[in-house]
Amino acid sequence: MAIKKIESINVIPFIDIMLVLLAIVLTTATFIAKGAIKVDLPKASAQSVKVEKPKDITLTVDGKTYLDGVAIDKSKLITLLGQTPKETTIVINGDAKMNYEYFVGTIDTLTGAGYTHLSIATKKE
Repeated sequence: MAIKKIESINVIPFIDIMLVLLAIVLTTATFIAKGAIKVDLPKASAQSVKVEKPKDITLTVDGKTYLDGVAIDKSKLITLLGQTPKETTIVINGDAKMNYEYFVGTIDTLTGAGYTHLSIATKKE
């Protein structure tokens, strides 16, 4: 029995698969580049929900506390946040060289008062 020599390879199925993969990559790349899918939202007669602006707490290396850019006493932080809903996002801006215990104490004070939406601000390297 003689072995038959293959003289050509059918590459059409390989090209089909590559074209499908290329279409998928190009489609998803446009969504990533724009950051969002553009949608024309419908109008409604119901009242819109008011979104609270996040509160900013800044902790400095020398132990000072600022609430929305105003210097405050750390012991009065919860009192000053008294009217703020517990679902409000609170962004904590902490100096990289500050005392870790001071930072954790602030988070502990906020969570003890019922604030659960806490974010820590960082900068991208």
